[in-house]
Amino acid sequence: MKRILIAVSGLSPQVLTESLYALAVAGSPPFVPDEIHLVTTEEGADRARLLLLSDDPGWYHRLCRDYKLPDDAFTAERIHLIRDAAGRPMADIRTPEDNAAAADFIIAIVRRLTADPDCAIHASIAGGRKTMGFYMGYAMSLLGRDQDRLSHVLVEQPFESLPHFFYPTPDKQIIYGRDQQPLDTSTARIWLAEIPFVRMRGGIPDALREGACSFSAAVDAAERAFRAPELALDSVNRRLITPLGELSLPPADFAFYRWLAGRTLAGTAVAAPADAVPEKGYGDAVLAIYREIHRLGLGGHDRTEEALQAGMSKGWFEQHKSRINKAIRKALGVNGSPYEIARTGRPGHYRFGLFHLPPEQIRLSL
Repeated sequence: MKRILIAVSGLSPQVLTESLYALAVAGSPPFVPDEIHLVTTEEGADRARLLLLSDDPGWYHRLCRDYKLPDDAFTAERIHLIRDAAGRPMADIRTPEDNAAAADFIIAIVRRLTADPDCAIHASIAGGRKTMGFYMGYAMSLLGRDQDRLSHVLVEQPFESLPHFFYPTPDKQIIYGRDQQPLDTSTARIWLAEIPFVRMRGGIPDALREGACSFSAAVDAAERAFRAPELALDSVNRRLITPLGELSLPPADFAFYRWLAGRTLAGTAVAAPADAVPEKGYGDAVLAIYREIHRLGLGGHDRTEEALQAGMSKGWFEQHKSRINKAIRKALGVNGSPYEIARTGRPGHYRFGLFHLPPEQIRLSL
């Protein structure tokens, strides 16, 4: 897998070199990134370019030379400058609006990186303002996969937060502490504190996980995934309304789903029609709901009328069941499974219905 390190920083870009050292040099086993991404503010970006990527002092390139690491993983193009809602570079994160924009920016970066199934991400929350680290950690909780990790880098005193310390050097190098005490950087120790986190990616609908959405929208979707399942059927608008979100279905699919919901509430589970033997009762029941939705008889030129007039075939049953379940998974994510059409029983004697929903949690119409 491609390995990616992503970090947040403010005015101390050395958190990146410290994290890289802890992962690639001191780590066991080592995690040597193929790509390194830094999310920061306008001044933070300037400092990263001048202190890490310049010819002198060029601390990122020095680290790579000292420990024989590939030095093309981190480039100026991989410094991601946080922008406000209007697209302007953000100098700092101070106001509630700044915080909201930073959160949206960070989750967008994490969403893009986690979209690649063939990469493993290590995210560091060590730098920047506290809210930046929080948003990075929460974005990883919302979108992180099994192969992704989250950490904080720890630097021993008296090297912590010194402006001239970037990583433990292989040879003696003298810098000065805050009290002008001489310090040898080769003696410094760095630890990586891996942070366990709850992965909630499966609870976010595909539309939010794959498309553009705000940080708050993703958090809201994940929070709703933990609520008790509850279903209301809006016949006027053909909607399934759940705590996870709403889903509109085509008329024939909605009529079929509402019919199954009614049968489930009545305790009369449904067997699939037999091969080549349409079920007249099934077809009539679904057509009655279908016509009620349209509020008129559509006659023989309507495709659903024509398909069900002689009864419901096994093919029609299976096609609409599969199509509805696919639409539910796409709209509600894996946590939408309680709302799918489920089966019970044994082969040859399967029964179908909304078996994962308690009857008291189903309302047929609004």
